[in-house]
Amino acid sequence: MSEKRELVFDAFNNRPTSRVPVGFWFHYTRNELESVYEHPEMREQNISGHSHFVETFKPDFVKLMSDGYFFEPATARALSGAKTAADLRAIRPIAGDNPWIRDQVSLVKELTGRFGKEVATFYNIFAPATAFKWAVSSDTFSGDGDRKLAAFLKEDKDAVIYALSVIAQNTAALARAVIAEGGADGIYLSVQSIQDASVGPDLYAEAVAPTEIAVLTAANAAGGSNILHICGYEGARNNLSLFKHYPAKAVNFAATVEGISLAEGKKLFGGKAVIGGFANTAKGLLYTGSKEEIQAEAKRLLAEAGRTGVILGADCTVPKDISFERFEWVREAAK
Repeated sequence: MSEKRELVFDAFNNRPTSRVPVGFWFHYTRNELESVYEHPEMREQNISGHSHFVETFKPDFVKLMSDGYFFEPATARALSGAKTAADLRAIRPIAGDNPWIRDQVSLVKELTGRFGKEVATFYNIFAPATAFKWAVSSDTFSGDGDRKLAAFLKEDKDAVIYALSVIAQNTAALARAVIAEGGADGIYLSVQSIQDASVGPDLYAEAVAPTEIAVLTAANAAGGSNILHICGYEGARNNLSLFKHYPAKAVNFAATVEGISLAEGKKLFGGKAVIGGFANTAKGLLYTGSKEEIQAEAKRLLAEAGRTGVILGADCTVPKDISFERFEWVREAAK
């Protein structure tokens, strides 16, 4: 096993490490929400972007981005056309040889073939509820999708549970395939509390959580070491306690958005490895700070959280134009 692979997996398993690993990631395409089936150039942009990042920064591990493949096309069309909750029952599972799965397996296989022996790789996958609310939304980050999902739940909870379970079947099949066939070391599953007050903890636990756990369970069964990402993108807030029993190896949560430190998060998640610490936005210290400020913050985070079972990173994806030098400053401080 390479030194960096061993470093990351030791951190995942709360073993002592020679230094604290770091992990940062961003999107490589012009608009990651577009479909590769409408913009085929996205695939090569994604591949070349990963390769440049690995060759230039030499990261401790790589989050493999699924730009262009966020939505299974047929399911997305059915969801976007749903006018009532009853319409959701038209959604059907896809076959294992569906192009949406096979094309992602080939993407992951190409990327892991290039650098998977040197660094651990984790494929980005969105939770069923996230895929659902993005597909039904007219404006992805406006909260429109959250409100529509909440309204559908109020109208016909069973229809929503059915739709989410079908999406979970498709997503679980993808998770198994990118690990077993694509060579990824695991998945990076992005979840998020429904940003609507009507979907409280009990309803989330009943309707949403089982589909997210099903995807992680499938990835675990395929042999993955999997990361749970609790997404605080654009300031979204999460009830972290909803996810503390999820079967993931490591947890990346928005420490700065939630106001919950890495040390506190590690306790909340039962001692699991935690990833993050820095804000990910263009207003955050990682993007705007001096070398001295960034390294002082890295050292502060480690003094608070300890050096075992901790990986320094950010709340979520960082701006595309950030200098890799800033990542190196964090890595220097973490040694």
